[in-house]
Amino acid sequence: MSDFDFPDDLLAAEREAWAAIQAGTLTPELAGAVQDRLTAYAAEAEVGRYKAEMALKRAVRHAEG
Repeated sequence: MSDFDFPDDLLAAEREAWAAIQAGTLTPELAGAVQDRLTAYAAEAEVGRYKAEMALKRAVRHAEG
């Protein structure tokens, strides 16, 4: 369970990036957009960006497990 309450747009962006990674189609633009949004979220929530990133990846990549 995540201690973070990620906004829907950030979750959607990470899901899109994860799908692109799996398909081998991730672009630098998409990766950068996700990182920019994550950095903004971390600043707004006053949390560490790295911790937020790891929690976001867990929330998206391991949501079913």
